Amino acid sequence: MIVKEVTQKIIADVETLFGSNGACGGCWCQYWRIEKGEKWDLIKGEDAKHRLLEGIAEGTIHGALAYLDHAPVGWCTFGLRPSFSRLNRSPSFRCDDADQVWSVPCFFIKNGFRGKGVATALLQFVINLARKSKVKMLEGYPSKPGKDGKYVPAFAWTGTQSLFAKAGFVLAGNEDGGKQRVRLNVK
Repeated sequence: MIVKEVTQKIIADVETLFGSNGACGGCWCQYWRIEKGEKWDLIKGEDAKHRLLEGIAEGTIHGALAYLDHAPVGWCTFGLRPSFSRLNRSPSFRCDDADQVWSVPCFFIKNGFRGKGVATALLQFVINLARKSKVKMLEGYPSKPGKDGKYVPAFAWTGTQSLFAKAGFVLAGNEDGGKQRVRLNVK
């Protein structure tokens, strides 16, 4: 498996991976990015796609793509926490040091490739990139498994507890919420 940071050069691979549904329900990885007062139903779909592609082109949206046999099979986004404005509006995810934190709030793994280490490779890539960039803190928002111990793929788009725990992240907040806040001190 190969993981690459998304640039204008491979933007077509993002479109290929996300397909006509924009990964899931027309999201195009914009859910965490909508501003206060914006209505999600008016953004999802073509507007969300335009925002993602424009943000990648401008360098304001960061992501990583995982490839198997030269085909894109996974995505995650990352960046300075304030670039995900919805995080800062969520009382359960609020923090005092947001300007010093990189967030990893979203993953999309192509159906048929889930549970095969794609998300693990993407997260490790971001951890390594954070180290090179001298970022001190990474933060994620994993879903909790159901009572049967299994994750519902539609709700695991922020990653899973086990994904982040295996990478060394520890609970930082929202212990009882459907999505928790976990952190990794990057050394």
